[in-house]
Amino acid sequence: MLCLDDFYKNGDDPTLPRRHGRIDWDSPQSWDAGSAVETIARLARYGKAEVPVYAIGEDRRVSSRTFDLAGSPFFVAEGIFAAEIVVECRELGLLAGAYALRRPRGATFVRRLTRDLAEQRKAPGVLFRRGLMLLREEPAVLRRQTGLGAEAARAREVLRRVAALLAGHPQQP
Repeated sequence: MLCLDDFYKNGDDPTLPRRHGRIDWDSPQSWDAGSAVETIARLARYGKAEVPVYAIGEDRRVSSRTFDLAGSPFFVAEGIFAAEIVVECRELGLLAGAYALRRPRGATFVRRLTRDLAEQRKAPGVLFRRGLMLLREEPAVLRRQTGLGAEAARAREVLRRVAALLAGHPQQP
């Protein structure tokens, strides 16, 4: 699984968008879409690529790692901004499917807050306020993602579709 959240821009990047005087990490402009598409293309072409490792608590890339498909015909690229590159990836022939997970909003809020607190991504008050804001904005986010070409689906449906893709393509040695 390729984590597209690792393609955030560094916190000192002057092109980062601002909202209420702070960096707006929930804006697609806080993310390096071009680099994400280039990496996906390299993975599709060569089966491996160097990918960034982003430390959210530090607001920057801290290293990189080799992502190797090990012969798999597919990989999953996931992240809040994945829908931003659906059209381009489709046009480049890099896309087998694009899905926006449809979950109960309360469950998403609890999962996100639990993860962010456990990983100490930011101060607890910041995480809670951000979580509430995202809870309110989630329907608009889903509408945006589907408007960009992702299909809204529950997790089980996405897993069924991915399994069907894999079943139709034998694994390479």
